[in-house]
Amino acid sequence: MLTLYHLWLCPFSRKVRVFLNEKAIEYNMIVEKTWERREEFLVMNPAGQVPVLVDSYQNSIADSNAICEFIEEMFPDLPLIPGHPKQKAEVRRLTAWFDNKFNTEVTKNLVGEKIMKKFLGLGQPSSKAMRAGQMNIHYHLDYVGWLYERRGWLAGDRLSMADIAAASHFSCVDYLGAVPWDEHVLAKEWYGKIKSRPSFRAILSDSIPGHPPPNYYADLDF
Repeated sequence: MLTLYHLWLCPFSRKVRVFLNEKAIEYNMIVEKTWERREEFLVMNPAGQVPVLVDSYQNSIADSNAICEFIEEMFPDLPLIPGHPKQKAEVRRLTAWFDNKFNTEVTKNLVGEKIMKKFLGLGQPSSKAMRAGQMNIHYHLDYVGWLYERRGWLAGDRLSMADIAAASHFSCVDYLGAVPWDEHVLAKEWYGKIKSRPSFRAILSDSIPGHPPPNYYADLDF
């Protein structure tokens, strides 16, 4: 059976979890406290980052995109990078948008400052960074709404890795109660669609001791 090394509010770990769940693939999960720099884990991924997927032969794959591409090729049924080459390119482009641009402009400024700094012992959150994250998220919510209104999902007319990546980042920020959903109705409707999927429900049960999510967090009628 596959084993996934992950962290609770790591959007990249969440992306792989939802990807596996959509494919109905069984796997075990192990929380990896990356800040401990465990030697055994560094052998699996010298970068010291999650997620890392390990198969039954103890082969390890690091990086969320590499893992998802591996899963897509090994389990091609119910494709999550669907369509012809141009469509696949759009899925990958939007996945990169959220994993890079959104992560830099929003996730790191909010989740990184408020949660991860504490675990890493890096001091108090930066109010400047958090204000930037709260401002930047509106641009991304507008873009999600624009895409959703025209396509039905972000990269096309069906769920794809792009939706999973985006929703994984938003779910981490939403854990802090920091997504202004009511100001972005179309983005809220899109998130409600993916939030209600069985594959996504599992990550909404995550809870960090001392940092509970808002009451609406796992509620489909948020």
